[in-house]
Amino acid sequence: LFPPERVPEILDWMARNGKFLPLLEQAFRERGLVPLSIMFEGWQWISSNKEIKSPGDIKGVKLRLMSSKMLVENYKAFGASPTPMTYGEVYSGLQMGLIDAQVNPLFAAYSMKFYEVQDYFVLLKSEPFIGIPTVNQQFFDRLPKNVQEEMRRFWIDAIIPAGRWIDERNAADMKKMKAAKPSLKFRVIDNKNMKKFTLQAKTVYPLYREIGGDGANEILDALLSDIEKAKKALGIN
Repeated sequence: LFPPERVPEILDWMARNGKFLPLLEQAFRERGLVPLSIMFEGWQWISSNKEIKSPGDIKGVKLRLMSSKMLVENYKAFGASPTPMTYGEVYSGLQMGLIDAQVNPLFAAYSMKFYEVQDYFVLLKSEPFIGIPTVNQQFFDRLPKNVQEEMRRFWIDAIIPAGRWIDERNAADMKKMKAAKPSLKFRVIDNKNMKKFTLQAKTVYPLYREIGGDGANEILDALLSDIEKAKKALGIN
């Protein structure tokens, strides 16, 4: 969905100019919540005990990821074998060979010490870790309009600086992991194979439309449209 670079700028443009966030708010309000922004928290990395250079390398890999129907189907499309496991069990699962790999942002891999029991980290740039600052709807709606606007403005203004901060945090955590385990290898997938993963990911779009419920088509279409408009406005190819 997203280009491999400048994701915070894309999200900033979307939050200020796009149709996605207002549509997302409609869906959140049905559950008593109000989203205030869309934040980039770094790319998800795959850590594993085998090197992954192409889609063929991930085939059959027992991989733990966050519990999400869409994520599971996405990695199935890549050829992996998604394996359910609670977050607290991932380290021991990797250590004992119950799973071969896991997916998380670098700051999580560092804080949970997954690198101690893995040999490789690969970045597909297919899955940005997105955070959505959210507030209780009843609380928010009782606030004066100027306070509501200030809250929204604060979180939208934070998108780009927060993106810079998380990039610096992840770079620092990568450096710490390399120092703790010099044999650890980090790889960013090349453009040719990145495009192959992207094509496989697109096969999952219809499933989102199917399982997303009322409004799913409109939300996905708005997201895709906003990303393309943001890229054009920002001069991103």
